[in-house]
Amino acid sequence: MSVIRSVVAGCGSYLPEKVLTNADLAKMVDTSDEWIVERTGIERRHIAAEGELTSDLGRHAAERALADAGMGVDDIDLIVLATATPDNTFPATATTVQAQLGMYHGAAFDVQAVCSGFVYAMSVANNFIAMGQSKGALVIGAETFSRILDWEDRGTCVLFGDGAGAVVLRPEEQPGTREDRGMLTAHLHSDGRYKEKLYVDGGPSSTGTVGHLRMEGREVFRHAVVNISGAIQEALDETGYSAAEIDWFIPHQANKRILDATAKRIGLAPEKIIMTVAEHGNTSAASVPLALDVALKDGRIKRGDLLLLEAMGGGFTWGSALLRW
Repeated sequence: MSVIRSVVAGCGSYLPEKVLTNADLAKMVDTSDEWIVERTGIERRHIAAEGELTSDLGRHAAERALADAGMGVDDIDLIVLATATPDNTFPATATTVQAQLGMYHGAAFDVQAVCSGFVYAMSVANNFIAMGQSKGALVIGAETFSRILDWEDRGTCVLFGDGAGAVVLRPEEQPGTREDRGMLTAHLHSDGRYKEKLYVDGGPSSTGTVGHLRMEGREVFRHAVVNISGAIQEALDETGYSAAEIDWFIPHQANKRILDATAKRIGLAPEKIIMTVAEHGNTSAASVPLALDVALKDGRIKRGDLLLLEAMGGGFTWGSALLRW
């Protein structure tokens, strides 16, 4: 029995021009390149310019994804944008990107699941396509986390960067087996009991301010490895694949130690991990599509490869997705 799958037709990304190195940070807070690299694997990150908004980053990534797909705005009718750093409290940043692209039809909205946002957004768009409610979707992860950092807190300001990535999904009829192209499965989770472990201490309803990011690093690490591994195992169990059959593991780029520990826990070979954390830092909802685009552009990912995506963010939220390129 044939099914409609969401196939990735194109991918694009964008990084702000400004680069902030560990050496630069060492002049701002009590830290060093050695300290940051040893604990996180991060060497540099990109920072949005003054006046450069999340929507600007998202638009650039979206334009590149559409160009890569050989498609235009008339070929899509849905934009799902994942971000925890919107331009405004409202309207949705997705609608700003929609207008910038010259798309005056369809629907556009934001998804807020922090670092898990892109995996959540992919799942949402996939459901629209599977139900026949979208002929093509633009899924974007875009962040300007530099705007919510406390630049005097060395435990958090060294971790994050700005950027955006996007994919174009289109419906394609497939045989309905695990060998199909496109999205095969997605598993999403959240548990609000752990809000205080990773959150921003501000908001329109609570303080009337934007606030700053706060994190209990050790607790986040502990939960991340367990939660992410569980979501990955769900994807493998549902499709019948083993970790050894995954061609590429494209995780949220939170911390090299988390990525290594997760891969080891589920039995994934280290050489299968697409890791961009050293160059980008943690770009929250943008990190998965940024890493995907890097691996596509350098030729590692090829047609037919089986890709495993995963992420975990504040909330806690976490999830996984399995797709065939």
